[in-house]
Amino acid sequence: MQHDLAHEFPEMKDAIHALKTTDTHFKKLFEEYEDIAKELENAEEGAGGISDAHAEELKKKRLELKDQLYGMLKKEEPKKEGSCGNCGCS
Repeated sequence: MQHDLAHEFPEMKDAIHALKTTDTHFKKLFEEYEDIAKELENAEEGAGGISDAHAEELKKKRLELKDQLYGMLKKEEPKKEGSCGNCGCS
């Protein structure tokens, strides 16, 4: 199962790329998220034997990082044209 950030938030690919290249904190969190996702994916495919307890810890950490990254992406995401963000217009 794909858990890399681009698959999780395909509509935010441009914002992901922009933040990776301009925000060192985002880049650090992004790399940590991707490493954890890859480790879990390898374990699921049988390539990396890890305990259930360790897998659960990694899943919790991945979710925590995903939430942080999503928050940063939402701040970066440009406002949709025609929406001022205050009155609900669209």
